[in-house]
Amino acid sequence: MEKVPLSEFYMVYGPQALADPSTPEISAVEQLMNEFEYHEEQEGEFIKQYKEIAERSKNPLVKFLLDLIISDEEKHRAAIHAIVSTLEGDLTWTKQEDALQGFGELDEEKENKELLKVTADFIKHEKEGIKDYKKLMKSSKGYYYGVFVLLLQSIIRDSEKHVEILEFLRRRLEKG
Repeated sequence: MEKVPLSEFYMVYGPQALADPSTPEISAVEQLMNEFEYHEEQEGEFIKQYKEIAERSKNPLVKFLLDLIISDEEKHRAAIHAIVSTLEGDLTWTKQEDALQGFGELDEEKENKELLKVTADFIKHEKEGIKDYKKLMKSSKGYYYGVFVLLLQSIIRDSEKHVEILEFLRRRLEKG
């Protein structure tokens, strides 16, 4: 068995492992990565099942709704994969192709002022859209068995998520 340098051992297994290096426990980062890998695998299985059901369905509304879910699940899986790649790269001291990058570079962007303004405009647009969709939701109650309300609720949640992402980006840009 190849000996691992103490500094690398410490980074991977954490300070608790130094108490008894002969029985290394899995580090918190490794455990976190394993949990994300499990969820990435689960997302893949669900996507496969959703696609199978959508392909077999003869009802266009069912296909449409399942395609919306599939699209979201694929985005979830991509986000989880980026997290796994980031953690794996940190653990192995390698640069993973799909890892999240650019954390420090956000502070150095020359176009921060322009990006900050556009971000503020997007936040305003998303918030206005949420208000408008809530009004439309009230007007749409009772139509088409509630499917319009269902779709508008989904759009509102997506817009709220967009606001969260944009506000995160704005805070990072304001620090720069």
